[in-house]
Amino acid sequence: MVVLNKIYTKTGDDGTTALGTGERRFKFDLRVGAYGTVDETNACVGLVRLHTAESDPDLDRMLSRIQNDLFDLGADLATPESEEPPEFEPLRVTDAQVERIEADIDALNKGLTPLRSFVLPGGSPAAAALHMARTVSRRAERLMVELAEQPGEHVNPAALKYMNRISDFFFVAGRVVNNNGADDVLWVPGENR
Repeated sequence: MVVLNKIYTKTGDDGTTALGTGERRFKFDLRVGAYGTVDETNACVGLVRLHTAESDPDLDRMLSRIQNDLFDLGADLATPESEEPPEFEPLRVTDAQVERIEADIDALNKGLTPLRSFVLPGGSPAAAALHMARTVSRRAERLMVELAEQPGEHVNPAALKYMNRISDFFFVAGRVVNNNGADDVLWVPGENR
């Protein structure tokens, strides 16, 4: 259980932050950047939910689960694997979470017509917010991949899969909230030449 009695601790005033293991790293550290960008993704989802809470309760429930999963993913990244036995069992994203997102994508995609062009971010406010979440989640995924390639660093493969899937989820959900794709803004190559 998390108990936060005091929000500011002053321990980060030196430019460092603590990982879940207690290890301190600079705030510009790639691992900190990765889980910070996962947190940004979560904030974007919060903005999406301002538009879906009443208009699409089924989608809103999916987004609520994603927000919780993103906190799990942040905890996963903030607690790197260690050779020393941990004091507690670290929280890790699982393949079951990836499979659930895939099932949600398939359910949402079922009613959509195939695309004949790329979709520009926009249409409805909810779709625009979903595209923002999609692009931020892609940035988080790139940082996670970069982190995984660093010597001595490890990233849970299920967490990488999850980040890859939720960007697809956000894209499909953006089409759904755009009147099942009817209100998508399509790219017209070279239109403004």
